[in-house]
Amino acid sequence: MILRKALLSCFIMVAWMLPASAEQPTWDVFLAGVYDEAKAAGISEATLMAALSGLQPIPRVIELDRRQPEGTTTYEEYMASRVPAELITNARNRYNDHEALLEAVGAEYGMDPEFIVALWGLETRFGSYTGGFDVIASVATLAWDERRSEYFRGELMHALRILDEGHISRGNMVGSWAGAMGQSQFMPSSFATYAEDWDLDGKHDIWTNKGDVFASAANYLTGSGWRQGLPWGGPATLPAGFDLGLEGNRETLPLADWLDMGVTWIETPPAVALDEEASLVMPGGETGPAYLVFENYRTILKWNRSNYFAM
Repeated sequence: MILRKALLSCFIMVAWMLPASAEQPTWDVFLAGVYDEAKAAGISEATLMAALSGLQPIPRVIELDRRQPEGTTTYEEYMASRVPAELITNARNRYNDHEALLEAVGAEYGMDPEFIVALWGLETRFGSYTGGFDVIASVATLAWDERRSEYFRGELMHALRILDEGHISRGNMVGSWAGAMGQSQFMPSSFATYAEDWDLDGKHDIWTNKGDVFASAANYLTGSGWRQGLPWGGPATLPAGFDLGLEGNRETLPLADWLDMGVTWIETPPAVALDEEASLVMPGGETGPAYLVFENYRTILKWNRSNYFAM
């Protein structure tokens, strides 16, 4: 009770920083509820004091939440900025540097290791930038905000559990504005489900331990449906007058059906069976490039739901 009162006194001092709507609780009331829920879930008072005492909402986080890349940039601009030639060169070098570890992880999890490296590069430039936001403050801000409050309240509870289990210290638990953490940029809930302890040291260290980083990424993808050896897809050409109503990740047909409709591969056709389920994706819109994609592409979308990112 003494700790709860102390926390409340800190919460009240910052409650004025962001306005609450008629339905939205004030910041101090919100955090008091978080404390009660986490305490009831078994989170220690020491962890709660370290995590919540003096916590402040971050207005910049809400601003960024309202501005997603697929609404502010074109597909071509996104690809040029996210996948420059030097990133591809660096990825190949990193693969060579860690080949033995990557192949061991790939063999253990049934994962194509080149995709681990690709995601590692896209997410954090191979661990060089993992974000500078306080994860607890970020997910708490988004849990307090009304737009996705239920989802982020769950993420906040997972983040508190990660601290309580000792996987990372409070001061080092930084990440993206949305709460994605470590070199693999896992949300706290993804960490709870998929983070791995490759070196068996008792910690799931996706921040500094490359074995844990690679194994966690592999576990996520295989747990989400990855099929080792299946190509992701490739660029395609559409015939004149093609029905674009068939475009989209949720529209799947056997590859043979797409080919019968006149869709053709631009590059060497991937080695897959004609009965493999495929989708037609046009991330740049009706005038942009077209791609035939398979199940592994749709699995990447479970990592990040953006077609820009997956492509």
